[in-house]
Amino acid sequence: MREVLRRDASSVVEAAQAVLPSGTPELAVEIALALLVLVVGWYLSKLAVRVAGRTVARRIERPSVTRTVLRGVRLAVLLWAIGIAAGILGVGDTQILLSVTVISAVIAIVLAPLVGSLINGLYILADRPYEIGDMIEVTDAGHRGFVEDITIRYTKIFTLQNTFIVIPNSEIHARDVVNFSAEDERTRISIRLEITYDSDLEAARQAAERAARSVDAVISGGPDIRIGSARYAAAPSCYIAEYGDHGIALELFFWMNHPYKQIVVRSAVQDAINERFADIDAEFAYPRRHHVFDGSSGVARVSVDDSGFERPHANASRSPGPAGERPADPTDQ
Repeated sequence: MREVLRRDASSVVEAAQAVLPSGTPELAVEIALALLVLVVGWYLSKLAVRVAGRTVARRIERPSVTRTVLRGVRLAVLLWAIGIAAGILGVGDTQILLSVTVISAVIAIVLAPLVGSLINGLYILADRPYEIGDMIEVTDAGHRGFVEDITIRYTKIFTLQNTFIVIPNSEIHARDVVNFSAEDERTRISIRLEITYDSDLEAARQAAERAARSVDAVISGGPDIRIGSARYAAAPSCYIAEYGDHGIALELFFWMNHPYKQIVVRSAVQDAINERFADIDAEFAYPRRHHVFDGSSGVARVSVDDSGFERPHANASRSPGPAGERPADPTDQ
């Protein structure tokens, strides 16, 4: 087969020299034909992707695997064109073997991280932790966005801040990744709030649940949502988290249809809670101190000046003297 290709390449070069003006160097003809083959191969690779794209997409449901297969088809066409160009230039088997050996040594020494990314890319395509279009979050880096592309070498994320992040597969495979779009996009959110001990606890819990149901993006009811072997109520639920130092801590749980606007939905629910608490006997708690005075706390004495303000007496903090006697006060004179 190689001999046939070499004879065909030689005949093509001879035919080109016959058409071109006499005296044209054979090396120049070979280089021009090799470049022409590479250009034709480039356009044929794009054409092959277009022709095979729909068939591959119908047979393979995952977009990431579809893109990888089409990239392989294009690479195969390009390698085929490169082989023909090498035959035209007269590159022999020994030279090819030497080139492969050199390239392998370079990959083993210099491009080891790239090889690691390729291997991890195969793992990602096989394990399917996320797919193109999924909303994910790299927890340790705080990056959240949509998966734009998955290749053998890297994963491209389009963040919510309108920026692109390209993470090598060798790194992202070792990180904790949260997939908000896996199978079921319904997401559970919790909001923690604290009310005073004087508030109507049951009314506050009901008002928080109604406030969450009033937001359009929140799932207001329906059948229970199953996660693994557990089932959770689809409607908003408010529970007592703890009895704190300054008030009763409540935690409101609710589900939303899509995870893409969690901050907006959370803000809308909190606005609705604030409005409903204004109409009932419920008050948000804040740090406060309650002082209790008994018989050992001394006597608090105040005086009224000309401005009408009450001012504490200078010795108001002093406790009574022995046998219940009050210390002498100059103002009593």
